Amino acid sequence: MDTILYNGKIYTLDNKGTVAEAICIKGNRIAFVGKNEEALRFKDNNTKLIDLEGRMAVPGFNDSHMHLLSYGYTATKIELNNAKSIEDLILLGKERLHSGNLKEGDWILGRGWNNDYFEVNRLPTRYDLDRITTDFPICYTRVCGHILVVNSKALELVGIDKNSSQIPGGRFDLDENGEPLGIFRENAMNIIYSAIPDPDIEGIKSMILKCSEDAVKHGITSIQTDDFEQLPKKDYDKIIKAYLELIDEGRLKVRVYEQCLLPEVKKLKSFIEEGYNTGWGNEYFKIGPLKLLADGSLGARTAYLTEPYNDDNTTRGIPVFTQEELDELVLTAHNAGMQVAIHGIGDGAMYMAVESIEKALRKNPREDHRHGIVHCQITDMSLMNKFKELNLVAYVQPIFLNYDMHIVEDRVGKEKAKYTYNWKRMLDMGIHVAGGSDCPVEKFDILPNLYSAITRKDLNGYPEDGWLPDQKLSIDEALRIFTVEGAYASFEEDIKGTLEAGKLADIAVLERNLYDVKPEEIKDIKVDLTIMDGKIVYERV
Repeated sequence: MDTILYNGKIYTLDNKGTVAEAICIKGNRIAFVGKNEEALRFKDNNTKLIDLEGRMAVPGFNDSHMHLLSYGYTATKIELNNAKSIEDLILLGKERLHSGNLKEGDWILGRGWNNDYFEVNRLPTRYDLDRITTDFPICYTRVCGHILVVNSKALELVGIDKNSSQIPGGRFDLDENGEPLGIFRENAMNIIYSAIPDPDIEGIKSMILKCSEDAVKHGITSIQTDDFEQLPKKDYDKIIKAYLELIDEGRLKVRVYEQCLLPEVKKLKSFIEEGYNTGWGNEYFKIGPLKLLADGSLGARTAYLTEPYNDDNTTRGIPVFTQEELDELVLTAHNAGMQVAIHGIGDGAMYMAVESIEKALRKNPREDHRHGIVHCQITDMSLMNKFKELNLVAYVQPIFLNYDMHIVEDRVGKEKAKYTYNWKRMLDMGIHVAGGSDCPVEKFDILPNLYSAITRKDLNGYPEDGWLPDQKLSIDEALRIFTVEGAYASFEEDIKGTLEAGKLADIAVLERNLYDVKPEEIKDIKVDLTIMDGKIVYERV
């Protein structure tokens, strides 16, 4: 036997709720789960013994939706998450400007600002960023990824002025004189991104490694990631090549299931004709679903609602596609046997997404399709009933509560707000719910995510009884959405998601037992050890 972990509390999350003392690993598979005495009989002179000293072990965490490559790319940009004002954005930009690292043709890039946290709540404009410089183009992306702002140099480079036409599925804001303000939303952001230089393949590999190395520190061994449009040139062949090279080099520390953002029918058909489809790949990198965005975010007021925003009755948000466009994309993927996952936050977008999937299933019934909706924020009972009827997967991000609980009633009103993130109701209805982080929108640390799902509180412990407290999950339910259900969402429940003999040896060991601490302490628990593919990929000193 290669490795034996013993003297622990090993929560297998199998159907029997087995809690074992020991687990044996041979190669990259689990060979035995059970009592200490039985496990230690398998040791030989070459066996690595790990005394868990009573610690809790669980299946390696599975982040069912994030942006792995974007995390690494964002690390090369100015971090704007802590900015409390537009003045802070300007100061941070000036620091980069005077760093001595810029050369001709470079852009000043930043991500993470949130105007809801500013002392004066307004969006920055070109005129604000012009105070940094007009010699280099600047692009600052909002934390949600659904709005960006640029300076006048960037507008000049892309040729946007008062005579430019708006973009379907997006828009750029104008002032009272019809001049562009430098604010771009949804599809209009592609105008800017297309002008930004792309990293080379070695740069892409470095970004992937940055994320995988940080992810395993949080016990994450599987990531379902939307990467294809996270870099300016949107070259999926280059991104896939980077992953495969890292696997060949033995350097990728997490398993990847790619949620393929291909928002044009021509590009989707080309992708399928190249031989790619759901399940293509190996145990380290697989092609997953077609990923589509039906709308934007609540914070940016681009999430698409069935009624006008409560705090801005001039808009219902932005649908990225018409119903007909969305129908065609979903049907094209579905007919090819490809899984589909659609970003939907507003109830308007959710209804559009569900309608497209239902139409595809009517035209071409398929029993085990595992299509789903990513985020599922404003999900009323009619939508939840459709999820159950169509057997859709709900990809949810519990950590979103930390911010959204403070804005949702203002944004959408009390009636819609009460159907925000109703995960307990979904589980009780038998809907498959898979947990994720949407990193880098939020951090991908799983423990704060578990805390959010279990307590329904923000990270400051508010409100005391939890927000919509009837929607709290049990510890077991919260663990399962980040393990068992993540594996289900990627058609991999036969090889991972639980700790059982024959499955992949992907394991996370925690410093404290979730069942032995106060719920408020869960968010602060650290991961002590992460094993992926039978190898130790992280050990906390």
